[in-house]
Parts: sequence; C-alpha cells; structure tokens
Amino acid sequence: MSIEGKGKALLPEQKKYIVLLRNYFERNRTEFGAKDSSSQRVADALEIGLATVNRIMADYNKDPDSINKEIPYKGRPAYAINASLQEIVRSYIREANLAGRYVTLERIRDYIKEYATDDFHIATLGRTLDRWGFEYGKGTRTQHLKEKDYVVAARQRYLRKMRNNRSEKGGTLRSEVYLDESYINKNHSNDYIWYSTEDGPWVQKPTGQGERLIIMNAITEDGWVPNAKMVFKSNRKTGDYHGQMNFELFKKWFSEKLLPNIPENSLIVMDNASYHNVLADYSAPTPMSAKDHIRTWLENNKIPCTADALKAELIEALSKIAPEPTYAIDELAKQYGHEVVRTPPYHPELQPIEICWGVLKNEVGRHCDFTMKNLQIQLELAFAKVTAQTCSEIIKKVKKLENKFWEDDVMLEELS
Repeated sequence: MSIEGKGKALLPEQKKYIVLLRNYFERNRTEFGAKDSSSQRVADALEIGLATVNRIMADYNKDPDSINKEIPYKGRPAYAINASLQEIVRSYIREANLAGRYVTLERIRDYIKEYATDDFHIATLGRTLDRWGFEYGKGTRTQHLKEKDYVVAARQRYLRKMRNNRSEKGGTLRSEVYLDESYINKNHSNDYIWYSTEDGPWVQKPTGQGERLIIMNAITEDGWVPNAKMVFKSNRKTGDYHGQMNFELFKKWFSEKLLPNIPENSLIVMDNASYHNVLADYSAPTPMSAKDHIRTWLENNKIPCTADALKAELIEALSKIAPEPTYAIDELAKQYGHEVVRTPPYHPELQPIEICWGVLKNEVGRHCDFTMKNLQIQLELAFAKVTAQTCSEIIKKVKKLENKFWEDDVMLEELS
C-alpha cells in the first residue's frame, strides 16, 4: 500500500493511519525484531519518506489533535479550468447580461466554485474566458463580458442550418447524425466510496490512469448508428485522444463504418477537431496554412505578391478574396449525398453524443477492477445502456437549448 499525492499535504485520515501503524509496530517491536525502527517500518510499508513519518509523530506527541487538522494547500493554483464548465459559465454570463447585472471575473469565480473540482487563480479564469471566446467590453448600460463576434456568428450559422431542418411538427426533414471521438482509461473509476470513519477512505487503487481505449461512434434519434462503433487501444498514455487521432484514421472510419450505415441525405454533425478540418486538395488556404501555400494560391489567382512579403501581409490579401475553405471530409460526404455541419467553437453542449460519453464512462467507472480485460467487457455493456430512448431524450434537450440560444442572441443584440 502507498499513500499517493507526493508533494501534497496529507489528509487527516492519512496522518491518523500513519500514527496508528507506527504505534502498532512500536508495541510489537519484540515480534518484528530490532533491525529497523518502527518509523522506518511505517515508511517502508506506506512508501513514504522517513522524514514525513518522523514529522507527523513529532507533531502528534506535541499535540495529539494535530492529526485531525488539514493543512491548507499552498502550492500554485491549477493552471487550467475544466472544459466541462464552459456551459455553466456561458449560461451565467448570458443571463447576467440579459438582466443587466454587472459581471466580473470575481463573480464568475464565486458562482462556479461549487462546480469546480480545483482551485484556480483569477488570472487563469480570465485567460480561459478569452480562449472560450469571451471578451470584456462596454455594454449599453454597463461594462460587461460578452462573447466574441466570430463565436456568435458561427453559432448563428449553425443554429440557422439546424432550424431549417426542423419540420412544423418538431421533427427533422433530414436525419441528423452526431459523431464524436472519446477515450477511456483502464483505471477509470468512481472517486466516491463508502468507508469506515475509523479506517478512513483507504482504497487499493493503482497510481496513474493506465492503458487507454479510444472510441469512435455516432448517434441519431434512433440510438447508436448500427455497426459504426470503433474501439482501439491507444499507444499513448498522456494527453487526450486528439494526440492519437489523425485524418487518415478518421477518414477510414468515416468512409467504411459511418457512411454505409446512416440514412440517405443525412446532416452529419461534428466538432472542429483538426483532423475533421483537413483541407481538400483544391481548397483555398486558410490563415493557418503554410506561407508558401498561401503565396502560391494568391499568385495562381493573379494576386501579385512581393518577394519579401511577410505572412501577415499574405493573410491580409487572402482574407479579401479567398472563398470559404473546402474540407476533404465534406467532399467525401457529399459524394454519398450527405452534408457536414460543424458545431460552433466552444459549444460542447450542442453535441448530444458528449452526454452519451458521460453516461458510458459513469457506467464503466462503477464496475472498474483496473484491468484491460474488464474494461473491454464493461465498455460493451455500457454501450448497451445508451438506448434509443436515451439518445432521443438527450437530443430533445439539446434542441431546446438551441432554441434558447436563438432567442437569447436576439435579445442580447438589442441590448448591445
């Protein structure tokens, strides 16, 4: 057994366990022999430093109640804020703006404290809001945080496309297919357990996340797309699944597992992952393209460029004449009579399959035994828990959210 959390303050339950174990070894010194001290035996048994054991015992001898006091964490605050808070933050800011309330970083931080698992610095929150597409600007009545124009524009284009696909009775004119990729680790398990107050929350759990399975699948209102599921073992244990994915892998799955199994003339909804947005060979470049590619395209379209032009100058010329980029995966879908639609940036809440991943991972976490064999078994069982009814109800909730975005955007524009 080891006490995890190197470099972090020990919990009261952990300190109590150290004291109890050290006293046990001390009472039974004759039985265990005098080769090592009792403190050294505790350090060896729990895989912690001898200095840590000696410090805790010294504090305990001075004040037995010291083991019941939790030392506040004094390290550097968490650098990143969990992306799952995007929906909560966006909803709070939009409601505050509609009500004309003054919005500050401090108020946002206080609001999301009950949802955040880690502490974070106020400057970290500011940088995160910038990455999520928010800016601080002057409103009609007061200073307020608002979404950046390109985020609002992208959301409106997406919502308009989806609304145009709705029938008068609330159904859809074309089938909507939502695809996504995710991953799950061998050691994925629920953190909350029942335990004895006397013993403390001691669980024999491996350190680290362990080996990883990457998952690709898609849903419609009728449930998982038949035969579209793809699961494979990752050769990386760090980062998220994006580091393992690439366009060739995605294209192979898209063409062989997805397209043959979805209804005709479908709308295929996906996010803006880089491997979703690889340009077609004949596409106009984007500002992210290589400088030489941009120069060649401009020259081919009779736009002269000086030999010493910087990339920033080429991008400026490109933005004036270049059409919307053409993506390779969109062209592939079009060959089969389908259309690709991309969710706006920073809007995971508009992708219902994200909720399906949450259901699936919670189910796997409840039956984890930290082996890859069991993970594969439980993953198959978890997929079966996400039924057609599950998908239908989730998609209905997302449609209601789409309508709320559409209505709120109009009201927010009137206030600006």
